[in-house]
Amino acid sequence: MNSNQKRVRFGLLFLGGFSLLMGLWAGMVRLGWILPAPTDKFPIVHGPLMVVGFLATLIGLERAVALGRVWPYGIPVLTGLSSILALTGVPFQLGAALASVAGVLLIGVFIALYRQYPSEHFIVMALSALALLVGNILWWKGSPIFFLVPWWVAFLVLMIAGERLELSRVRRPSATIRAIFHLSIAVILLGLTYGFFDFYYGIRCAGIGLLALALWLLRYDLAWHSVQQAGLPRYMAICLITGYLWLAIGGVLWFFFAPSFSAGPHYDAILHSIFLGFVVSMIFAHAPIILPTITGLSLPFRKIFYLHAGLLHASLLLRVVGDLGTWLLLQQWGGLLNVVSILFFLFNNVRAVITGLPSNR
Repeated sequence: MNSNQKRVRFGLLFLGGFSLLMGLWAGMVRLGWILPAPTDKFPIVHGPLMVVGFLATLIGLERAVALGRVWPYGIPVLTGLSSILALTGVPFQLGAALASVAGVLLIGVFIALYRQYPSEHFIVMALSALALLVGNILWWKGSPIFFLVPWWVAFLVLMIAGERLELSRVRRPSATIRAIFHLSIAVILLGLTYGFFDFYYGIRCAGIGLLALALWLLRYDLAWHSVQQAGLPRYMAICLITGYLWLAIGGVLWFFFAPSFSAGPHYDAILHSIFLGFVVSMIFAHAPIILPTITGLSLPFRKIFYLHAGLLHASLLLRVVGDLGTWLLLQQWGGLLNVVSILFFLFNNVRAVITGLPSNR
């Protein structure tokens, strides 16, 4: 990796990290913590900052590095700019339009990868990118955030599931086992599609698919083999397994609390059981592999990583209990500790990179 590539990648990582920090700030304001807000609409952009500005930027950058071409870098550029525009107070349609173009490019990435290496997991990832595009188009059209968020959830869940399906090939799953996986994906997408006609029934259907997918991952993922090892493989496996448990909890909540899928404490539990419990747990698990691939810097495993992972799940449990029991104090403190766990994760990773500098040299 030459110096120009390194500057571009670090610049895009900075855009994603900036969106993450702004998204966490907006989330604290939404939870009722008394913090300054740059604009009156600042709390509303919490979702776009986290999903489009941070997660889509990170995923787009990772895929651009993997494909090894120039044009995929347009994905993190567009999603990063989208989040900046969301913070400036300009009409949201402009940022949403950029994010929609990024969704199209991400679909193109997986089409290109499938042409090079035809495999079913790339089809799942292409469907993930399609879900991102649908969510971004709904955002551009001015749909309520709660109406488009399920598509953003599908984007992240299907992306991660596609990656795990790729790794599961080591165990050579039978055609029946793979069919169960694809049926789960189909139920999620069919439920979301039916949501255009009956939103709450579609959410229930998608919840069944999320639960089925979580059970599949808990049964057939390689994490159960890795957890028996030591060091980084065990840490990653524990993060993966706990993430799958939260995905299962999320599927159950989607099914039973579908009528609350618009606002309120139940809505908070419905979303963050997946966004935090599943997605962020996956980030914690894969960061020691993905970040060195992007940056070229060593990120050695440290046992202290268990602290930010444990704090994430303990604080999320506190938050969800507060949500379901409508105990505002538990909800607020659980949310605050969620933020602390993510900041602690960032600190631990930077510290690990600095201690790994001799190996980088």
